Amino acid sequence: MTPRRLGELTPRERRREVARSIAHVIVAWVVLLGVFYAIPTGVSSNAGDLARVIIAVVLLGAVLAWQTYRIMRADFPELRAGVALGVVVPLFFVLFATTYLSMSDASGTTFTQGLDQTRALYFTITIFSTVGFGDITPATDPARLVVSAQMILGLLLIGGVVKVLSGAAKQAIARTGTTRSDDA
Repeated sequence: MTPRRLGELTPRERRREVARSIAHVIVAWVVLLGVFYAIPTGVSSNAGDLARVIIAVVLLGAVLAWQTYRIMRADFPELRAGVALGVVVPLFFVLFATTYLSMSDASGTTFTQGLDQTRALYFTITIFSTVGFGDITPATDPARLVVSAQMILGLLLIGGVVKVLSGAAKQAIARTGTTRSDDA
């Protein structure tokens, strides 16, 4: 399977491939959010919170590695990179929202207000986007540490992950030029 550029497609084929990629991202969001809302959280502890953050980082790394592998072997690496980002970002949100929800369930004083799934997801996104409306804030040191970890990882996600995914797509596309000139 030789990677191709979107510009090589007819407009109709391009629309089909873009629509397929958008559908993959939508399915990823629906599945991740569905699992997040369906699975109950357990009671939290400081050690458990640290373990959750470590597991989140390892899981994100594994998904990123898998997505990078898929980009390198995709028919359309540019679109696959977009899909990969559309999977990694909601996974990041769900992993941290689950941690916050668990912390809130363990103690109602962890945040300035109790969290349910929607509030935990909202809080995660306000931290990620650096908007921080201030209606929900961490009220304990362990919560502040987890929020700080999310802030740092969010910056890495924005810069590092985008660079890795776009680099994989560029590398796959560059292979295309080499392959085609070898065929001549």
